[in-house]
Amino acid sequence: MSELKEKPIILVTNDDGLNAKGIKALVAMVKDFGDIYVVAPNRSNSGKSNSITVEVPIRIKKVRDEKNLHIYSCKGTPVDCVKLALNKILPKKPDFLVSGINHGANTSVSVLYSGTMGATIEGCINGIPSVGFSLDVFAADADFTQSVQYGRKIFSNLVKNGLATGVCLNVNFPKGELKGIRVCRQAIGRWNEEFDHRQDPFGGDYYWLTGQFINAEPNNEETDEWAIKNGYASVVPTQIDMTAHALVADLKKWDYEV
Repeated sequence: MSELKEKPIILVTNDDGLNAKGIKALVAMVKDFGDIYVVAPNRSNSGKSNSITVEVPIRIKKVRDEKNLHIYSCKGTPVDCVKLALNKILPKKPDFLVSGINHGANTSVSVLYSGTMGATIEGCINGIPSVGFSLDVFAADADFTQSVQYGRKIFSNLVKNGLATGVCLNVNFPKGELKGIRVCRQAIGRWNEEFDHRQDPFGGDYYWLTGQFINAEPNNEETDEWAIKNGYASVVPTQIDMTAHALVADLKKWDYEV
């Protein structure tokens, strides 16, 4: 009789915090694929990108430990969660990492600010096939039913096919009815940011970040922004190498003599 194959280890994290509905949906999405380790922030860490904690201690608390499901709460950023999971919690390097499901989309340049994708990229840096999931709905009670259904299909493809070294996936689900899945590129755009000036009860000034996303190519059907605005889940292969390779040859021609 051949030996039973060991279940793959799947690391699950997010940036909305351990109690968010999205991470519970993510666990439901991947629970049948392996041994699940959830290591997530104890509170919301939205917009933390790749930030790490360096000035204060980081504390971890085991919340649940049962067959095929191990849950830990971390007083740190999403990237802290991944680093601690890899170095102190998991019995070995995980076979896969999934992050999300984020409450709110992470398309276009939002990938640079997103704690959901920060954790995903940290997994990618460590050579783990990683994917970040987001839903274009900010509500705490968002309906993740279709996200789980389509996300499971995407994840099963990841398990079957793997990913190239240095590449992870950024997946975004639309609000409303989901028509299907489109492989896309990141849309060109930027956040037009403003700060709402307010005063506290003691007369002290403070500012609250507001603003809106400006899509520079709203009609381009090849982009993630177009996909989610037209009812499709977008899958964008995202790489950690940010080198503008096309410019290397030209830059070598510059005069660098001092």
